[in-house]
Amino acid sequence: MSRPILHLRLDLPADHDIGLPEGLRRLLETVTPRVQMIEQDAAAVLDLTGALAYWRRDARGLTDMVQLRVLAHFGLRTAAGCAGNRMLAAMACALTPLDRRTVVDDSPEAIAAFLRTRPARELPGVGTKTATLLAEYGLHTVGDIVAVPQLTLQRLLGARAGRTLHEYAQGHDTQIVDPTPVSASMSAEHRFGRDELDPAQHRRALLALAADLGARLRSSGQIATGLTCTVRYADASGTRRSRTLPEATQHTVLLARTAYGVYDSLALQRARVRSIALRADALRPADHAVRQLTLDAEDDKPLAIEAVADRARARYGHHVLYPAALAVNSPPSSAHWPGRSGCRGSI
Repeated sequence: MSRPILHLRLDLPADHDIGLPEGLRRLLETVTPRVQMIEQDAAAVLDLTGALAYWRRDARGLTDMVQLRVLAHFGLRTAAGCAGNRMLAAMACALTPLDRRTVVDDSPEAIAAFLRTRPARELPGVGTKTATLLAEYGLHTVGDIVAVPQLTLQRLLGARAGRTLHEYAQGHDTQIVDPTPVSASMSAEHRFGRDELDPAQHRRALLALAADLGARLRSSGQIATGLTCTVRYADASGTRRSRTLPEATQHTVLLARTAYGVYDSLALQRARVRSIALRADALRPADHAVRQLTLDAEDDKPLAIEAVADRARARYGHHVLYPAALAVNSPPSSAHWPGRSGCRGSI
């Protein structure tokens, strides 16, 4: 294999020790230094380039050795997929039961044979909406997609999404294994000047917190896969509610939508709120993210505006551009923007 990648799915117990993932990392790094832990998926990804020659084993032999070591040292059962890139290795692992391994040989014929019969929805970025549209045109499997010219896919999905899907269907993926750990979470908090009853003010605070987190995620090159909202009340009690994001993101508009959903689920009904905190959970590197393929050009407009706003704020200051919902009659200042005056962030 030109660049063999091993995707390892771990059967972690629900009450496992908090130090277990780090212990697993140290063990796997005795095989190869390029190990990326994906704690939210209970998985690990290993770049075996160089390790095959060092251990004098082929991909199947080295995969067996890794699984045996994890079982011997930690008593953990695993499922493994090994292929020439991360996408294929992850797809192979998802099909593999515990204590087994699937190896996709690094040849065009083997890759085509592996992908041909797989459902289209198993490709990265193909969600329910995209899969439904593809099915309407008779594209149910990866083999069906391969048989369609790239230009046809671009007419159906848009230029970028069609090109990306065509590459994935051919078995091409450029993601690398990044062993650099990232922050597990990032948080921001707004404290009201007085106990606040107005739900509209609560939502303004949530939007400001989402904007703050989104800007910090983008500047640090990370995306969040979950969001946690904590509300503190006048009697010092509190409520915490978490939700997994529809797709991992760093964009304010998507973070705010989920934050509103979490807030609405609390059904506060004129609760006296003292503070609201928002935490972005399970962070991962943004440059390795797979975004849901969009069918609606309108979905990209807020993101394009956001990129322009980021550049403007970086040059002229934070308050040169801000969400319209946070606007006030007087010129914006820290005293009028919830999430800035009372917002405290931490990584």
